[in-house]
Amino acid sequence: MNPFSLINMSALTLFGLFAVSAMLVCYALEERSTWYILAFAFSCALGSAYGFLQGAWPFGLVEAIWSLVAARRWWLARQSAVVQPRTSIG
Repeated sequence: MNPFSLINMSALTLFGLFAVSAMLVCYALEERSTWYILAFAFSCALGSAYGFLQGAWPFGLVEAIWSLVAARRWWLARQSAVVQPRTSIG
C-alpha cells in the first residue's frame, strides 16, 4: 500500500487538503488583489469546517476566528482602495 496514493485518502481528507492548500495559495497572493484576501477568508472557513468535521474542534474554532479576521482585513482593504484609488504613471 502506497501511503502517498490519493486512492487511500477519504473524501474528508481530500477536502482538508484542498482547504489548507487554498489557504496557502491565497495567503501568498494577498498583495496582488483584495480578492485574494477574501478568498483566504473563505479558505479559512473551509478549513474550519474540516476541523469540526474531523472532530478537531480547537482547529475548527481557530480557523473560524482566522476567517473572521481575514474577512475584516478584506473589508478594510477594500474600503481603503475605494478611498485612495491607484493612479497610473505615464
